[in-house]
Amino acid sequence: SWVVQDPSSHRSAWNQVFQNDHPLHIEVGMGKGRFLMDLAQAYPERNYIGIEMYSSVLLRAVQKADALADSLPVPPGNFRFLRLDARELASVFAPGEVGRIYLNFSDPWPKDRHAKRRLPSKEFLARYDQILAPEGRIEFKTDNRDLFKFSLEQAEEAGWTVEQLTWD
Repeated sequence: SWVVQDPSSHRSAWNQVFQNDHPLHIEVGMGKGRFLMDLAQAYPERNYIGIEMYSSVLLRAVQKADALADSLPVPPGNFRFLRLDARELASVFAPGEVGRIYLNFSDPWPKDRHAKRRLPSKEFLARYDQILAPEGRIEFKTDNRDLFKFSLEQAEEAGWTVEQLTWD
C-alpha cells in the first residue's frame, strides 16, 4: 500500500520502510501527490513521503499512484503517503531524519486569527527545525503574495536564513 499505517512506529527507521539508506524528503500538504510522484521518478536515489491531513485528498493521491504504477514496467518504490496533521511531524520523524521539506501552494489561511495554521508560520518552522537535518532545507512555493510576505517575515522572526527568493 502507498499509505503507511501507524507512521510513528517508523520514527527514526524510515530506511526500513524503504529498505535503503537514501535521503528522506517530505512534502507537507501534498494534495493529489503529482509533485511528489514526479520527484520520486526523477530521483530514485531519494525517498519521498507525502503528508496530507484530509482523507478525501489522500484518496485521490492513492488513485494517481495506482495509475502511475500500472503504467510503468516497475512501479517506483521510493515514495509513500501519510495521513497526518503536520502538527504531529515530530512524532513521526526523528531529529535530523528529514533532508528537505517541500511546501507547495499551501492553504493561505487568510484570516489573522488563523496565522498559526499557515505552514510557513514560525510555529511550523519550529516543528520543521525538530526534524530537519543540520544541512536540511525547506522549499516553499506559493502564488499568494500575502502568504509569501508572511513567510519571509516569519523566517526572519524564527532566525532562519532565506537563501534564494523570487517574486516570480
